Amino acid sequence: MPVSSITRSVAGRGVRRAAQLHPKAAPALVRFFSSGFKAEYEAHVAERASEGIPPLPLSTKWAADVVEMLKNPPAGEGEKALDLLKYRVPPGVDDASYVKAAFLAAVVKGEASSPHVSKEDAVKMLGTMLGGYNVAPLVDALDDPSVAPLAAEALKHTLLMFDAKFDVHEKMKAGNKHAEGVMKAWVEAEWFTAKPEVPKKMSLCVFKVTGETNTDDLSPAQDAWSRPDIPLHALAMLKNARDGITDCQQQIVELKKKGFPLTYVGDVVGTGSSRKSATNSVLWLMGDENPYIPNKKFGGVCIGSTIAPIFFNTMEDAGALPIQADDVTQLGMGDIIDVYPHDGVIKAHGTDTVLSTFKLKTEVILDEVRAGGRVPLIIGRALTSWAREAMQLPPSTVFKAASGEAPKAAGYTLAQKMVAKACGLPGVLPGMYVEPKMTTVGSQDTTGPMTRDELKDLACLGFSADLVMQSFCHTAAYPKPVDVVTHHTLPDFIRDRGGVSLRPGDGIIHSWLNRMLLPDTVGTGGDSHTRFPIGISFPAGSGAVAFAAATGVMPLDMPESVLVRFSGEMQPGITLRDLVHAIPLAAIQQGKLTVPKKNKVNVFAGRVLEIEGVESLKCEQAFELSDASAERSAAGCSIKLDKEPIIEYLTSNITMLKWMISEGYGDARTIKRRIASMEAWLANPQLMEADKEAQYHTVFDIDMSTIKEPILCCPNDPDDAKTLADVAGTKIDEVFI
Repeated sequence: MPVSSITRSVAGRGVRRAAQLHPKAAPALVRFFSSGFKAEYEAHVAERASEGIPPLPLSTKWAADVVEMLKNPPAGEGEKALDLLKYRVPPGVDDASYVKAAFLAAVVKGEASSPHVSKEDAVKMLGTMLGGYNVAPLVDALDDPSVAPLAAEALKHTLLMFDAKFDVHEKMKAGNKHAEGVMKAWVEAEWFTAKPEVPKKMSLCVFKVTGETNTDDLSPAQDAWSRPDIPLHALAMLKNARDGITDCQQQIVELKKKGFPLTYVGDVVGTGSSRKSATNSVLWLMGDENPYIPNKKFGGVCIGSTIAPIFFNTMEDAGALPIQADDVTQLGMGDIIDVYPHDGVIKAHGTDTVLSTFKLKTEVILDEVRAGGRVPLIIGRALTSWAREAMQLPPSTVFKAASGEAPKAAGYTLAQKMVAKACGLPGVLPGMYVEPKMTTVGSQDTTGPMTRDELKDLACLGFSADLVMQSFCHTAAYPKPVDVVTHHTLPDFIRDRGGVSLRPGDGIIHSWLNRMLLPDTVGTGGDSHTRFPIGISFPAGSGAVAFAAATGVMPLDMPESVLVRFSGEMQPGITLRDLVHAIPLAAIQQGKLTVPKKNKVNVFAGRVLEIEGVESLKCEQAFELSDASAERSAAGCSIKLDKEPIIEYLTSNITMLKWMISEGYGDARTIKRRIASMEAWLANPQLMEADKEAQYHTVFDIDMSTIKEPILCCPNDPDDAKTLADVAGTKIDEVFI
């Protein structure tokens, strides 16, 4: 997509409002001032402190109370109120950040005052708010000689500019030297170069968890209600004792006494579906603070012999350095190690004893860590590219190259063709960095509140992805009080941004999202089982889902592909479930998949599973195969289907979407737009196919006629596939139907 698209895309469909601020509206927001705020807030702080966690970020009402205190500070309370406004208000477009930005903007313009906040202080504080409601006041301040240098300095390091960048450019063309300085800083990527490089050596203390750590260990499902409250939820991390873990929280406290940052180390890390909350918990206990972003941490290092791909990407988004080491057996709990990220070596601290080696996923990951995460790097690079185009300069050489021009290949796989189409390219190959257009994005309710927070941080007031759908399938049956609040507030949040919101009780996300898909398109979702039966999806953590929804694109290092090619005829008594299990069984038989977690081999992990030979399946049946790619830890899945089942599926889906509109589901415009796209495809039904010359990492040929007995997955491990004969005679202790 054009280099300006990312920085412009969030401004699409109403997001320009994110940069528009009317300071005189502030009194309407602060009229709720309560003289009891001090007692109420101190009681809250004490309650949280009893659990060893910081207070919640300021709510809209609390922020308004703090503003009133700053205007007329009680004796001895002014500095405390100032600290609260500085450090305890979320950035972006949270309602509390509107209160903060409105007050500071009013101070800059002389419409409000405080003995503790000067015009200069107000501009500096606006510069810490990342983007959204703070941007317009900063751009306006470029015309105020008394604070223009401070405003320019703040804007040089503000990435979430969206359409406001054009205002800076216009001021530069009108002769504003401070605006010119901002443009030049963007051109030179000062927002990036001002940050320290990733050090040559990182000395760390090992927090070792042996075996497989899934995301339910790090973010237990029974504690899902607390996931948006990162410090509180982190108390549940590894709460169940396991080998080497007795009291996770206390063990971490003791290890920190050694004086080194902690690194999470495991054999297999991050399998499962709760990637963002799991990442949040690990980083809360082992990451780095940003004083202006309350209750959230970034950075850190995670080491595993295998790191599940979605968890890996979520770590990248948060500015962490995920490392897939060749061997972690020499890394023990409490060991002090030296990690050399540029050299790919891990040594015993202060020695030349090599404990393990590794190769970074890409060199770009070092830029991601330096920038504070993959998302800020993408947005910042796009801002720099736009500024250089605006100034008629060649592309920047500051950043590590992700990929060059699309390489030519003898042929492309189906997945490679679909991703290429979403990028406007003839084809993509493994290892290429691309940003495919997101046609369909799904969000479910246990991650939805976190996605909402991420969207606020991105200053998003309107979705750029063509269709964003929110479900309420995980919490509808037995909602906790916090879930009831989510059920009442999240639907409007999604619809107001042009998304489609389901209703509690409607059912599972996949049964709805799959019926909104378009053939040969790309999407993502905040559930690990977002595996499209038509098109292709790359499931992601809630941060990446928010980015995809807001910008309409998603960062992707194109994975390699593994082909599973079915042939022959299904035998009597054999079901589609047996075909699902035949895939891991074939991999086990060929030594491409091992069941033990120690030094685990999994050819599917982080790769795209591509399936052929079942073209006549209904789309609902195809989902059984694509859905199971989540258990393989695959990055995505594509299935070759005939036109007929897809035509039948879309025809039925159009009827369902029209019914949704008649029943009052919204956003109606988004649903109508998707109906029109489906009808356009049905008018000329064309499907992509893999080239015969396409290259795959591994090919499995499975003859269905040789499958003559059921294939089962043994308890507790979907990789442990065995034939019925292999487990005959095994005592069954429990059956769940």
